[in-house]
Amino acid sequence: MKATPTIPPVDASFQHLQLEMSRVDILLHRQIQRQQQEAGEINNMLQRYHLSDAQAYALLQRPFGYGSPALNEEADRPYHDALLQIEQQIASFVTEAEAQGTELRLHRLAGLLGLNRFALDALLLSMAPALDVRYGKLYGFLQDDLTQRHPSINLILDLLCPSGPQRLLHLAYFNETSPLLQYRLVERIAESGVSRPRLINDAICADDTIVTWLLSGQYRPPAHLKHHLVLHANPQPQIALLTPAIQKAIARLSQENAMLAFYGPDDLCQQQAALLLAAAQQRPLLTLSLDTVQQIEANPADAINLALRDARLINAVPCLNGWESSFVEGIPASALLAQVSHHPGTIILCSRARWQPQQLDRARRLYWTQFPLPDYAQRQRLLRHFLYDEASAQDAVAPDIDLDGLAGQFILTTGQLRDMIHTARDIAAQRDEAVSPEEATQNGRFLQNAHLFAAARAHSNPRLSNLARKLTPRYAWQDLVLPRDQITLLREMVDTVRSRSLVLEQWGVGGKLAASAGVTALFFGQPGTGKTMAAEVIAGELGLDLYKIDLSSLVSKYIGETEKNLERIFSEAESSNAILFFDEADAIFGKRSEVKDAHDRYANIEISYLLQRMESYNGVTILSTNLRANLDDAFTRRLQFAVDFPFPKAPDRLRIWQTLFPPNVPRDPNLDLGLLADRFEIAGGNIRNIIVNASYLAATNGQVVTMEHIMHGTRRELQKMGRLVNERDLTI
Repeated sequence: MKATPTIPPVDASFQHLQLEMSRVDILLHRQIQRQQQEAGEINNMLQRYHLSDAQAYALLQRPFGYGSPALNEEADRPYHDALLQIEQQIASFVTEAEAQGTELRLHRLAGLLGLNRFALDALLLSMAPALDVRYGKLYGFLQDDLTQRHPSINLILDLLCPSGPQRLLHLAYFNETSPLLQYRLVERIAESGVSRPRLINDAICADDTIVTWLLSGQYRPPAHLKHHLVLHANPQPQIALLTPAIQKAIARLSQENAMLAFYGPDDLCQQQAALLLAAAQQRPLLTLSLDTVQQIEANPADAINLALRDARLINAVPCLNGWESSFVEGIPASALLAQVSHHPGTIILCSRARWQPQQLDRARRLYWTQFPLPDYAQRQRLLRHFLYDEASAQDAVAPDIDLDGLAGQFILTTGQLRDMIHTARDIAAQRDEAVSPEEATQNGRFLQNAHLFAAARAHSNPRLSNLARKLTPRYAWQDLVLPRDQITLLREMVDTVRSRSLVLEQWGVGGKLAASAGVTALFFGQPGTGKTMAAEVIAGELGLDLYKIDLSSLVSKYIGETEKNLERIFSEAESSNAILFFDEADAIFGKRSEVKDAHDRYANIEISYLLQRMESYNGVTILSTNLRANLDDAFTRRLQFAVDFPFPKAPDRLRIWQTLFPPNVPRDPNLDLGLLADRFEIAGGNIRNIIVNASYLAATNGQVVTMEHIMHGTRRELQKMGRLVNERDLTI
């Protein structure tokens, strides 16, 4: 339901506007009298289509640019006296308002934007039809065209200037650099469908936002910017979202009349800081979303111009979000930067990356404030705030909620953390989980770890799925069949991921030893030995998304293309909190040798680039290869973990057979898994394929899985592997 609009009370500015429009009425009355004075049928409405000889000669008698003939002194005296009287009333009203400390909006507009009496009168004439329909009819009459409801420049000159060529000098008030058009107070409109000279024939129409504000004091953004220009009339920042350091910086900056540059990935905190600064200055905040403005193909310079104009009128702090959308090769467009630097008051520019002004003469200082991703301690605090302190925190929360683990494993912005909690509540409400009435709130749901981790994954960068294949973890630790040392190494890797925020941030290891927050690993071993399964187990244990990237598909024969492909992957992964599993790593890493040609040199550049991106990536990166010997020792030394996946021996193969057989698959009691493990030296991946093949055979025949089905599946798998098939081995 839409809110009922608030009708503002009649105030001094409204009364002032009424007096000014009374003055406009006198000017119009005099102009009608001037036209009636003209000789012949000059006023006949048919003159637009027919002009007599006498009328033509009469027009030629006038000097160039003369305009409508003035009234004689006697006829003009009543209008002169009436104008003098209303001007005295206006002056008296203004003096009284100033004595009472009341600022009149029309005077504020004129003072801020540099409008003299002529420009102010032109504005009043242009806005009159928007306030009273009778003005449109009068303008049509005075212009010999009742369809013309807005005053032309020619009519405005006739109304405001003495007759004579000097009136044409006032055309300067209607060019693009004049305050009227520079600040978009009025718009020039050419008559559609009619070919005639422009300039003095153009109609002038007042801006709706200006008309509304002058009339009522209420602010309505321009129609085309309705969803992009937002006024926070009474800023109420969520101070709990800001760190003490940011709060202190804003308190200091609020004392400055400065140009402020907020930068960093945490958009929500930037907005809360802007609200805090505006509240400290006891002013509204007017935000313009430049990135969305460009989506509607609006001119960003015009949008900024309107935003800065309106901010000055309503005494708001302007805040330009998405400032980086104006960048050209990482540098703000000089014209836009000059535009904002000339704003006389505080202005906030919000962007994701830091930038530097170039090719700009400016007297104002630029103050930088960084808004990085929340650190581990801040993520913990924010999660507790969103989960327990917000007014919407109505769900029962399980007592074993692992907020520390959630904060350690997902590096999210403040906005993502907030949205993640809301999504977790949605998930909890939709899942049919039976809980006791004593344990749940009225909605009968518990908010559990599974809901929070699922929501955290959902709010990590979803665009990565366009560049890599997402794997859904299907396995757990009990499914891994590896030597004890390898299992221990994998668990150490999981523990490293979980405790990296504590070690690197709170203990300061990252700053002291320049250690990266990323975790890198190498999985090597023959095909089918469990490398992908291990990655799935780690992802499932950590509650992180897992994306598989085939490195061989990224390698290009064209110089520089491989780096571009890798950059796309890592750029999209930056905010994904995902595990990146690079398969076929030996496609890019070979034994490093002497550089003999350009391709060798660029191959080493590709390797170095991948190393750098892995080390700078804050998530988990796993490289998988079938051939350990193909990897350069200098490269493997830079990885934190290297896990060998050995080819399984007979006892391990038996465990694999037992583990991979789903419990719901009907099996012949005489199925001898021990025989299969002893007889066939194959890896776990091959065993999985055999079980799948045998299950389909059994389902087709409507039977349980027998040794015959297994042997048939084994034959097909060995043939696929290119191995010789010994018929004796396939005999039961």
